[in-house]
Amino acid sequence: MNQKKCPQCKNLISLAAPTCLYCGRPNKFVTNSYVKGKWDKQYNIKKNNINIFKLLISRQILFIFIILITLLIIINK
Repeated sequence: MNQKKCPQCKNLISLAAPTCLYCGRPNKFVTNSYVKGKWDKQYNIKKNNINIFKLLISRQILFIFIILITLLIIINK
């Protein structure tokens, strides 16, 4: 496992660790987007539900539109 020295307390920590285990100093790669993607499960679930809902509505509207066109063709003949 790759390790590096913490710049604050000089203890060895893993490169994959989000913070130092000894002093709590965060590593460089921890950003706001990293935290949201990794730990905020409700944010990801809400985002996915909205996309699925919009997709279902668009499919329903398309289905109704096709039915109306076929009915208009049948009535005009």
